[in-house]
Amino acid sequence: MSFDGPARARLLGRIVSLGLLAALWQIAALLAHSRTLPTVTAVLARLDEEIASGALPHHLGITLFRVACAFALSLLGGAALGIALGSWRRLDLLFDGWLIAFVNLPALVIIVLAYIWLGMTEWAAIVAVALNKLPSTAILLREGTRALDPQLALMARAFRFGRWKSFRHVMLPQLTPYLLGASRSGLALIWKVVLVAEILGRSDGVGFQIEVCFQLFDVAGILAYTIAFALVVLGLEWILLQPFERHMNRWRLAS
Repeated sequence: MSFDGPARARLLGRIVSLGLLAALWQIAALLAHSRTLPTVTAVLARLDEEIASGALPHHLGITLFRVACAFALSLLGGAALGIALGSWRRLDLLFDGWLIAFVNLPALVIIVLAYIWLGMTEWAAIVAVALNKLPSTAILLREGTRALDPQLALMARAFRFGRWKSFRHVMLPQLTPYLLGASRSGLALIWKVVLVAEILGRSDGVGFQIEVCFQLFDVAGILAYTIAFALVVLGLEWILLQPFERHMNRWRLAS
């Protein structure tokens, strides 16, 4: 990640914004003086305890593994299905009803059925989470495939591009905004669904720890784990996704 002038300005703006949120939280907690709203300092102290004990790195690592696996399955599977549906009309007519049904199916139902059918296993949780996101990814990529510029496809055929070369140099750059949109919405949804899956059927992970803290009425613990995961998600967005988006869209800036 390069830290030129605009990058430093963006980073400074984000730091100021998060600092303002923390300040408002601290003031509200001090005014409320309630056990249900601990101060920022109390939550940070609890966060430090969880890190020092090794509990937070352990559970956070397990949750991130589940998120990464479910994200990869849903993005690759959904993108492949969406591109196929957008390319072949008959296939789209066949599976359109399936997509509508699955995209509106509650995540809780899919998770419970996956645990019943596949058992209370690690991969049952991952598959259930991936199936929650796959339909919306497929729909997004289907619409992106339908919006491809036909003139560019004609140009590729005129220059005798093969299928792989046409996909890499003609189709993929046009689908990049849709892939990035699916990635962002996927991360936003998947980590929430992973926590639900962990609460329902796993004995580790951030969701499991939040459930334990809830039973103990430990609000500071709940917020400590929530903040830790939120910081990881923000880091992925700022360090990986946004630079990758600028890299993939460099052809637009050069045109």
